[in-house]
Amino acid sequence: MFTFVDMPEISEIKRCSWCERDDLYRRYHDEEWGVPSHNDRYLFELLVMEFFQAGLSWYTILSKREAFKLAFEGFDVYKVSAFGDKKIAALLNNSGIIRHRLKILAAVENARRFIEVQNEFGSFSNYIWSFTKGVSIRNRPSGFSALPSKTDLSDVLSKDLKKRGFKFMGSTVCYAYLQAVGVVDDHFDYCYKSK
Repeated sequence: MFTFVDMPEISEIKRCSWCERDDLYRRYHDEEWGVPSHNDRYLFELLVMEFFQAGLSWYTILSKREAFKLAFEGFDVYKVSAFGDKKIAALLNNSGIIRHRLKILAAVENARRFIEVQNEFGSFSNYIWSFTKGVSIRNRPSGFSALPSKTDLSDVLSKDLKKRGFKFMGSTVCYAYLQAVGVVDDHFDYCYKSK
């Protein structure tokens, strides 16, 4: 679990341009995006948030994060894996989250697959980091035009997740996920986080 800390004044720091919309975005950029994570609960949270984001802006999902946490039982993978018809119906009526039936069903299915991966690898962290042998890939793109939407790594991860029964985990979603949890660090070359 990440907590927000006091940061220097906005004008004192040069950040990736995508995060300068407001403090919510800046804090996510400063404290989470690209930071290597090995916490399975957090890895599940970001997995759910990333595939809910498909077709929407990340800001939309980030602004609904607290509602998602409440709706998905703090992203407790075991609780989510046990969601039945009643809970799914409640989620479909929850205006605080994205009420997309297939994505809600995918969250439940992906929780079950996530547990299977934990059982096989000892943790989801062990699994996700095995693709890079435990090393964060550090890129330093000059800006959006140099930032890929998917890579060979995300293609391989997507293919493996789909083979394991995960839903809504295409290569673009997988690349955004790898960036979010720090397996890939794509802070722009001028960003203070790239130093």
